[in-house]
Amino acid sequence: MRRILPAGRRLSPWTALVPVVALLAGLLFATSGRTAQGTDLRAGEVTELSGLIDQRDELIAGQEDQLGALQRQVEQLTEQAASRDGDVAAARSAGEAGELSAALVPLTGPGVVITLDDAPTRPDGSLPMNARPDDLVIHQSDVQAVVNAVWAAAADGVAIMDERLIATSAVRCVGNTLLLQGRTYSPPFVVTAIADASAVRAQLAVSPQVKVFQEAVEAYGLTFTVRERPTVELPAYDGPLDLQYATTG
Repeated sequence: MRRILPAGRRLSPWTALVPVVALLAGLLFATSGRTAQGTDLRAGEVTELSGLIDQRDELIAGQEDQLGALQRQVEQLTEQAASRDGDVAAARSAGEAGELSAALVPLTGPGVVITLDDAPTRPDGSLPMNARPDDLVIHQSDVQAVVNAVWAAAADGVAIMDERLIATSAVRCVGNTLLLQGRTYSPPFVVTAIADASAVRAQLAVSPQVKVFQEAVEAYGLTFTVRERPTVELPAYDGPLDLQYATTG
């Protein structure tokens, strides 16, 4: 039997839509619950990225161990071949002569230790006047400017975070995280160089890029220190030597 509405009352469109909206909302909550499985949906991408970085670090560490073992094996085989073949011995001597320039051997000598760090956080969490959060962290351009100035001072060798730099090394940052030769580092960033300290200071003083960084240091409280050391030690570069490049079609 059809229900007859009292005279003067009409069915509002909103009255008919309310059950539909409630049903859709229930389906949405149920779907979200199954997807999240008790986790924070907003934090998913951050958590996943952090996990991927940890996995990559573990993978790289394992590959470095494999590389070291293979390099030792190659060295042993090369020594055996050189003891029997004069051409191999000559080629090996020529290669060893270039190891120093290629940063393939450890290096020790007088030099400098340069430290770059983010500005300290204020107790109340406030920012300096006219500052943005981006102004208070070390950027890729800051690290690159310092490294370029050190090379311009005729440094014999340079390392960042104890990672020896070679001609193809690239400084890359994501936010305030440094990506260098397959590893990730957080500030403070330490640049170590075997070089004449006075020459390094002179190149830092004339670099336009370092000048911009120095202005941020003075304005926002970033850390930028240059310390002379009678002896610093640089490890040998132990990464891949393959050169990757692009060509135009």
